[in-house]
Amino acid sequence: MKKLVIFDLDGTLLNTIADLGNSTNYALKRLGYPIHDIPSYCFRVGNGINKLFERALPEGAQTEANVLKVRKFFMEYYILHCADKTRPYPGIPQLLESLQERGLLMAVASNKYQEASSKLIRHYFADIPFVAVFGQRDGVERKPNPAVVFEIMKIARVNAGDVLYVGDSGVDMETAFNAGVTACGVKWGFRPESELQKFHPAYVVDSPEAILSLLDKENA
Repeated sequence: MKKLVIFDLDGTLLNTIADLGNSTNYALKRLGYPIHDIPSYCFRVGNGINKLFERALPEGAQTEANVLKVRKFFMEYYILHCADKTRPYPGIPQLLESLQERGLLMAVASNKYQEASSKLIRHYFADIPFVAVFGQRDGVERKPNPAVVFEIMKIARVNAGDVLYVGDSGVDMETAFNAGVTACGVKWGFRPESELQKFHPAYVVDSPEAILSLLDKENA
């Protein structure tokens, strides 16, 4: 029986790619580097913002110093513009409301930095009582390290068998595997289904409604 659903944020609950791409392009432009088309950012995100900047910088410029320079301009821009074009995926608000009505616990585990993760959840899902909203934080290993999942499980007082982990990338599926929890990949996010299937998730779904259906079956 599932008691807790842990969601990834970017590409799972929210389509954030335009604002992430525009903010990174702003920082690159400020530093005189070439910018990228927005769809290409789908394959640059997912491993934390420093990795995003490393992937966005041109070959030969991917130094730690340059990553930090991009980060500075990105963060001052993104926190002001993170909700310009970002929107929940169709059916996500209804899914969260239905899970709440069923008495299921919910949490967010993201590699997006903490300030932005918290701001976006407050902005789009203020009425949903998540037991935890965790982004990338100092001293906590990023996904696919399972530390954040274990932390959420401790807060929620549940065991691994009680958890469904929902995400859109191989990083998410690997995180679920490393934590020993049930994985559900979603097809509407940033990465192709083939990447999800590499980690053999228990489920791969093409709509939020399908998550509700599988939970109803798990908990029947």
